[in-house]
Amino acid sequence: MQNYSSIKESLQLLEKQVNEQLKEVQTLEILKELYQNTLGKKGKITEILKHLKDLSPEEKKEIGMLANELKDILSQSFKEKQKELEQKQIQEKLSKEFFDILRPLRKRVGRIHPLSQIQYEVEDIFINMGFQIMDGPEVELDEYNFGKLNFTDDHPARDMQDTFWTEEGFLLRTHTSSVQVRAMEILKPPFKIIVPGRVFRYEETDASHENTFYQLEGMMVDKNVSTAHLIYIMKTFLSTFFEKDVTVRLRPGYFPFVEPGFELDIQCLICAGKGCQVCKYSGWVELLPCGLIHPNVLKAGNIDPEKWTGFAFGMGLSRLVMMRHSIEDIRHFLSGNIRFLEQF
Repeated sequence: MQNYSSIKESLQLLEKQVNEQLKEVQTLEILKELYQNTLGKKGKITEILKHLKDLSPEEKKEIGMLANELKDILSQSFKEKQKELEQKQIQEKLSKEFFDILRPLRKRVGRIHPLSQIQYEVEDIFINMGFQIMDGPEVELDEYNFGKLNFTDDHPARDMQDTFWTEEGFLLRTHTSSVQVRAMEILKPPFKIIVPGRVFRYEETDASHENTFYQLEGMMVDKNVSTAHLIYIMKTFLSTFFEKDVTVRLRPGYFPFVEPGFELDIQCLICAGKGCQVCKYSGWVELLPCGLIHPNVLKAGNIDPEKWTGFAFGMGLSRLVMMRHSIEDIRHFLSGNIRFLEQF
């Protein structure tokens, strides 16, 4: 049985002993062991405080305060010692390391994926034309992927895009057009944006179709925008990207979010229009659906269609890569084939 004075003296003695021991500690392992023996659940402070039951309420309160102060002081001492030992450990490691600045570097192993290369290049072209880059979620809400893009609930165009749905009612975006309305909700016209990104379709794969691929959406909103502006921007982009004149054709096309809508096709650069499996032996590759933004889409983005107009377009980044490098099968991009990627 211990009294108030002996317990208080034990705490004071423990502080002195621990501080002396800390001076002799040379490794983090020993420091950790000393910490557990002092401040751990079964440490010396816990052992000393077991005798509180023999004291009066007032004495218990005072000893408790002294014990808490001691814990704070010793905890700080342990932290400082730990920092000192860690710094010492780092210095010892650095003193043993050696780096020869004249030693030749190892051959670079990693490469930028061809899809990323093309995306960066396309972004630079549009940035030089005054466009800004935007992004949006790949897991989308129905209202942004369909509803606010003028797809009604029973619209037959919904069947044109086979969609991955989650059990919670979300979907994997089928096009980067979902960012159109998000952009209109954030930006004030006039503005020009592009949206590169990954999209998903639940469809059978072949040489020119994948269930996961990359697109780039673009749009411009300003006063008195016409089809002529759209054609000029598209021709400027294509001539800059391919670094030569390319043969294109514009066909009427239907998309709920544009009116009028067009399909811009490019003559297949793999077979020079003669016909191959990429162009399905037609000599043409569907590259760029486009058109003037539908008034309903502008309204959904809180933009007055009486005051503002605009155009939108979307292109397959994966198909641009195929045209640039004469790649005959889109499935190569996600195959993980190192021999294929090493070519770039």
